[in-house]
Amino acid sequence: MHKTSAWPLALIYAALVVFASLFPFDGWRTQGISPWVFLTAPMPPPYWTWFDVNLNLAGYAPLGFLLALALLRTGWPRAAVPAAALAGALLSLSMEYLQIFLPRRVPSNMDLVLNAAGALLGALAAALLERLGAIAHWSRLRERWFVPQARGALVLLALWPWALLFPAALPFGLGQVWERLEAALIDLLEGTPFMDWLPVPDAALEPLPQGGELLVVALGLLIPCLLGFCIMRHMGRRMVFALATLAVGVVATALSALLSYGPVHAWEWLTPAARAGLGVGLAAALALASLPRRGCAAVLLLVLMLHLNLLNQAPTSAYFAQTLQAWEQGRFIRFYGLGQWLGWLWPYAALMYVVLRVSRREAQT
Repeated sequence: MHKTSAWPLALIYAALVVFASLFPFDGWRTQGISPWVFLTAPMPPPYWTWFDVNLNLAGYAPLGFLLALALLRTGWPRAAVPAAALAGALLSLSMEYLQIFLPRRVPSNMDLVLNAAGALLGALAAALLERLGAIAHWSRLRERWFVPQARGALVLLALWPWALLFPAALPFGLGQVWERLEAALIDLLEGTPFMDWLPVPDAALEPLPQGGELLVVALGLLIPCLLGFCIMRHMGRRMVFALATLAVGVVATALSALLSYGPVHAWEWLTPAARAGLGVGLAAALALASLPRRGCAAVLLLVLMLHLNLLNQAPTSAYFAQTLQAWEQGRFIRFYGLGQWLGWLWPYAALMYVVLRVSRREAQT
């Protein structure tokens, strides 16, 4: 029996699948027909693309993989693959059933089959890796590299590249939510006495200068590095981890730009300020690699607060708003649900984690 990060990751991923499948959660209505009518519809449906096929397969494969991995790691080797595949199929069936009540969704038996197949493929991949010894190798690697109480930080680190895939106004700028939160509060409280309680929007907010952009990028890279340092002891391994974090962050941000603007513009985010910010962030991470773990947690707390303060005092451009609209209403509407909340909430979850870590006494070893 093992404590594994696969369970929380599987639950988080399932919640994101539900959000992506039912977004935007409004306009619920009945059509006067059986909700199960999609099961007997002709297959394939009249309108489908290979993009949809691949997305449905890929969307449920991580869920099947994580569920099977969690079952394998907690003592259910025989039930891992069938239980994970069945859970993925039932989740897909529930989502297709509910989609018939949403005007912007069209349930499809082809989606159901592809989602179930994706969950099965993911579960089989987990079982294959277990048989080849890769899971045991990861367990040994985890024991060498990380402290025993590392599950929360590992979950956050695993989610960080996915959070970067949703477009950000600035590279590595996760957590910029104030403008949208303010607009949502205005819509919610309009016409009520509570409207006077809201702060007056500052129309004179200036975009961040290049120095501010450099600092945002540097802090955005430093945050996951320090989070990893909180659960690592060896200084050399911390330095390797910082370099790997830089590489993963750059690739994820480039992929986000590719999906948003096309392959030609995949690297346009890498401005001189962004390049300098990456260098400063990496240099700061390497310089802090010798700090004790509690010291890393304390510095991370300060870095998170500074980063979020800088981001949420800067306005987003109209061009960036058009990018978000393309993601929210275009072909990435399903992926939109998987990425948006991660991009918004990841730094706040990290902030909560580090506050708890700093406030509690380290367990005696």
